[in-house]
Amino acid sequence: MIYLDSNATTRPSPAVRAALLPYVGDSHANAKSLHGPGEAARAAVEAAREKVAALLCARARDVVFTSTATEALNTIVRGLLLREPPDARRHVVASAVEHPAVAEPLQDLETRGYEVTRVGVDGAGRLDPEEFRAALRGDTALSIAMAANNETGVRLPWRECAAAAREKGVPYLCDAVQAAGKVPFEFEDSGADYAVISSHKIHGPMGAAALVVRRSAPFRPLLVGGGQERGRRAGTENVAAIVGFGVACEEATRHLVESMPRVEKLKDRLESLLVERIDGLKVNGLGAPRLPNTLSVVIGGVEGEAALLLLDKEGIAVSTGSACASGSMDPSHVLTAMGIPVPLSLGALRFSLSRTTTEADVLAAAEALPRVVKKLRELSPFDPLDGPPQDRFGTKTAPDAARAARRSSE
Repeated sequence: MIYLDSNATTRPSPAVRAALLPYVGDSHANAKSLHGPGEAARAAVEAAREKVAALLCARARDVVFTSTATEALNTIVRGLLLREPPDARRHVVASAVEHPAVAEPLQDLETRGYEVTRVGVDGAGRLDPEEFRAALRGDTALSIAMAANNETGVRLPWRECAAAAREKGVPYLCDAVQAAGKVPFEFEDSGADYAVISSHKIHGPMGAAALVVRRSAPFRPLLVGGGQERGRRAGTENVAAIVGFGVACEEATRHLVESMPRVEKLKDRLESLLVERIDGLKVNGLGAPRLPNTLSVVIGGVEGEAALLLLDKEGIAVSTGSACASGSMDPSHVLTAMGIPVPLSLGALRFSLSRTTTEADVLAAAEALPRVVKKLRELSPFDPLDGPPQDRFGTKTAPDAARAARRSSE
């Protein structure tokens, strides 16, 4: 299998697997226990904390381990705002392209009487920091802008947003899950109050993530009842996953220089080949600063899910966008915010590379996708460059190309 879905998850590296194995075997102690094995587990957790902090240029004491990035983001969005008695400030500013782990909690806050201002992006997915600044008010309780978008790879001006929030005295949260390990992310000097990264996005194991909390920032734990993480996150630490996470961060620090330039060249090669070979293919985020590993496209006359299934049949794994929204019948809120018409956005595909991606992988994908597009367009009675009518969105019925592709692959 040629794996080009690394924004969804990455394979743990050999060094990560070797490091965590003892902690699912003989070295299985609880890091809160006071006996020798417990102290050894606690020492391993603290060593990992130092490695996570080094990747983010943060203080180790500011790193809070959580189970997932979703938990970490909810800790700030929900834990900070849903307090009793309610805070007088009930306004939130966020980019319109945040991950569902932020976007959905914000929707829930709106049902509870909060007001959310979503700052839009342009057709390339760029956010204007001055618009972000203008949205901040005296009653703004929290501001949020991710470092890089998970679907398009477009990098947002998070440092400028952090500076604007700091000037207005508003806490600022940055989802750095996709940026960490791919581009430099320096927390301590950034002005951000909170940042989040995830282990399994950087060749670490699933089950560990990190929330960085600036010592001067307001904080209220989401999970209570155990006293772990200096009282900031209750629950027994997943020592094995945390140890693996630390090794992954150590490797990512090195590969920022060693591997990411090569990965970016491979991404650019894939992009140029697909643009050359497929009529009606549009690169999302073209002209904007993007991550070195992420290529998002939309293809007229093709449903992304159908293309994904046929590529899978050829041994190539990609995605249509956010893995957390997989199976949703709704169009991508990110592409909608960029002004991409719904019929065209349904033809989205995301190729996300990693440091293990080879030139042969890229060339195979560049050979396979044109064949897939040709086959799907031949099955469609509609103009191949316009895309299908919006069956799911209130207009004419479109053929279920994904179902046809699934039958074809059986």
